[in-house]
Amino acid sequence: MLKPSTLAMILAGGRVDELGVLTHYRPKSAVPFGGFARVIDFPLTNLMQSSIERIAILSQYRSYSLINHIGTGAAWDMIGRHRGISILPPFKDYENPHWYRGSADAVYQNLDFIRYHNPSEVLVLSGDHIYNMDYRDMIKYHNETNADLTAAFVEVEPAKAHRFGIGEFNDQDAIGGRLQSYEEKPDKPKSNMASLTILCFRPEVLYDMLLANQEQGDHGSFEFGRDIIPMMMQEKFHVYGYKFNGYWGYTRTVQEYWQTCMDLLGSNPKIDMEKWGLRTNLEHRDIRDCQPLKVGSTGTLDNTLAYNGCVIDGTVRNSILFPGVRVEKGAEVHDSVLFFNNTVKQGACLGKIVSDVNTTFGSGAMVGCDTSSDSTQEAITVVGWNNTVPDNIHIGKGCTIHPHLKQDSWPSEKLADGENLQ
Repeated sequence: MLKPSTLAMILAGGRVDELGVLTHYRPKSAVPFGGFARVIDFPLTNLMQSSIERIAILSQYRSYSLINHIGTGAAWDMIGRHRGISILPPFKDYENPHWYRGSADAVYQNLDFIRYHNPSEVLVLSGDHIYNMDYRDMIKYHNETNADLTAAFVEVEPAKAHRFGIGEFNDQDAIGGRLQSYEEKPDKPKSNMASLTILCFRPEVLYDMLLANQEQGDHGSFEFGRDIIPMMMQEKFHVYGYKFNGYWGYTRTVQEYWQTCMDLLGSNPKIDMEKWGLRTNLEHRDIRDCQPLKVGSTGTLDNTLAYNGCVIDGTVRNSILFPGVRVEKGAEVHDSVLFFNNTVKQGACLGKIVSDVNTTFGSGAMVGCDTSSDSTQEAITVVGWNNTVPDNIHIGKGCTIHPHLKQDSWPSEKLADGENLQ
C-alpha cells in the first residue's frame, strides 16, 4: 500500500455529438486546441502545477489518439518512483459484463486501482475543459470544512444555466459554502452556479456511494451529476461547493469550441497559455521537429497564432494555425481554426471554419466566405479530416463536411448554407 496522497481520476473517454466530425475518430479530450496542444493538456497541466502526481485517465471511445498523445507522461513530469499517469480502459470479466456506462461507473470499475493507491482524497475531473486552476486551494477548503464531497462551481450566464449541473449555496462566503441543493441540467435553474465536474471526495464515502449506485441497477444513470451528488445531498452528507473565479471554456459545441479558440487572440487574451504554463507532448506529431514559422514576402499575419511548421504566403487574420499549415500566395484565411497539415491553395478563401487534419483546399475554393443568406451568418463550417476540397467550389456557412470523402461525393459547384456532406 502506498503512502496516502491525492489521486486524480480524469474522465476522458467520451465523444460529444455536438462537436460532430471533430470527434468522429477521437474523444473530446484529444481534440486539438490552441495551435499545438490538446484539450486534455489543461487539466494535466493543472495537476502538475498542483503537485498531484498520481493520475489515472479513464478512456473508452477511440482511445488511440489520446494514448498516443499522453505517451509516457514525461511531458507533464509524470515519471518517477511515486508519480505517473495510468490509462485505464474499460474491461469485461466474469463479474462485470459492461463497458463504462457513465462517469460514476467508470470510477467504480477501477475501485481496486484507487484502493491500491490508498489516497487521502480522490479528485475526479473532466478531461475536456479549458481552464487554469490550482487544485490545492480546493483540497485545502475540502479538508478545512471536513467535507465528504467538495464540488467546484463557476458562475455562468443565467440563460445558459439549464445546460449544466446547478448548485445552490447555503451560508456561502468568498470561497464557497455548504450546498443547499443540486440539480443536473434543470429546466428552471434555481441559480447560475454551474458545476465544473471537479469533485473532491473523501475516499471511503466515494466507495460507499459508488456501491450504492451500482445497487440501483438500471434505475440509475451511473453518473456523478445525476446520481451520486443528489444521493449524497438526500442522505445529509457534508457536501460543499467551491467557487472558481477564473476563465472556463466549456467547448461542448462547435460554436463554443470556436469561441474558446478566439479567446486566445487579441492584445489581452482571456486565455494566456504562456502565463498559464501549459504543457503538451511535443513529440506527438513531431511538433518539436518542425521547421520555424515562415512568412513569405507576400504573406500577412494579423491577430493570428501560427506555430512552427507553418508556411504563410497569403493573408491570415484572426485565426489559429497548427503546425504544417500552408497558405499559398493569393489565398485568404480569416476567423478560422486549421488543424495540423492543412493546405490552402492559391486564390482560395476560408472564413469562420474549423478544419481537421490533413485537408487541402483547392485553388479558388470558397469555404464559409460566400453566402446569400443572413440566417446562418454566424454559423461555423466544419471540415472533417483527410479531405481534398475541389478547386473553385463554393461551400456556404454552417456546413458540415464528413471525413475522407471520395472525389465523386463532392457537388460540382456549390454546397448551400447549412448543408451536410457525407
